Amino acid sequence: MNRDPLFYIVMLACFAVVVILMIGIGGFAKGGEFNRKHANRIMRYRIIAQAIAVALILLFVLLRSRGGA
Repeated sequence: MNRDPLFYIVMLACFAVVVILMIGIGGFAKGGEFNRKHANRIMRYRIIAQAIAVALILLFVLLRSRGGA
């Protein structure tokens, strides 16, 4: 698993989801103009990144179960 490039791509996608989530939570906590302007957009980015991460995880599991990569 350490040498599998898809594993690192999956980890990067999961990290991106966490970063976007933290930015969104920080915006909600702070409130104000930033939250009013960007809250919905940031959460849409999170959902898109999360969907990509889940698809990559499923692809990784599929390939590993078949003995590939």
